[in-house]
Amino acid sequence: MTAIVRAESLSKRFGRLTAVEDLSFELAAGTITGFLGPNGAGKTTTLRMLLGLAAPTSGRALVFDQLYAQLQQPALRIGAVLEATDFHPGRSGRDHLRTLGLAAGLPDSRADEVLALVELNDAAKRRVKGYSLGMRQRLGLAAALLGDPELLVLDEPANGLDPEGVRWLRDFLRAFASGGRTVLISSHVLAEVAQTVDQVLIINRGRLVVESSLEQLTAQVGGAVRVRTPGVEQLRQALEREQLQTTASNEHVLLVHGTTSEHVGDVALAAGVPVHELVTEGSSLEQVFLELTGGDGSAVSGATPSAAVPPEAKP
Repeated sequence: MTAIVRAESLSKRFGRLTAVEDLSFELAAGTITGFLGPNGAGKTTTLRMLLGLAAPTSGRALVFDQLYAQLQQPALRIGAVLEATDFHPGRSGRDHLRTLGLAAGLPDSRADEVLALVELNDAAKRRVKGYSLGMRQRLGLAAALLGDPELLVLDEPANGLDPEGVRWLRDFLRAFASGGRTVLISSHVLAEVAQTVDQVLIINRGRLVVESSLEQLTAQVGGAVRVRTPGVEQLRQALEREQLQTTASNEHVLLVHGTTSEHVGDVALAAGVPVHELVTEGSSLEQVFLELTGGDGSAVSGATPSAAVPPEAKP
């Protein structure tokens, strides 16, 4: 199957600063991928290289098996929102979209169609300077949808949205991907990402830390198998003979670390211990993220990159 997005040994340096180093990954059609990392990890630089806004120092960033600059009518295949501030404040939301549509060869009617998709119909005639941050996020998404793209690339799309807006965005992206289209989301709102994405890419200091489905990642990293049994002590001894670490949750429940539920079930069967419940408990995405990035809390707190890095070099 052809990858919709493919990074091949992608690197980017700004003088002595290495923003991205030897980064490789692939995105398949019909998936929503969370692109995660601490502030300064290289997420935005990677997205800019993917969209042809920055040239790699080495390696390639391909979309639909081509460099972005080689695509015919890229605006009709890829929609992107890297900032929700690229608007003329004196224009209405509708006029902003019509201007973009004109450049892409789209009819004016498409502006009203995407305004309806993002539920901004009532604000179509209002000047953008009067929009809230959440409304600007929706307008940015509307602009990305103008060409009815196969791929959406979104940088912090939930920023400024209220809880209802966040839920709307989650439902919208799931519906978008269910039609076989692809979404790449860069975000630091880990709890929201965990409810939206199918898979995650985590980078730290410009390098890939993990590429995995969300389910596998949260189950395997820092998770445990919870087993409820009337024979806790007997099962604990049997598991310890298998060199497995256990923790007693209460008098009828053991947490078994570093193994699978299948293995625990086999050990219990061999030991003749009845099992009333056997569940794999994964870590939260936030716990996994902090473990894999060395406990860097900047991505969770929303701290900004160091001002010592010039704007054009900020990863």
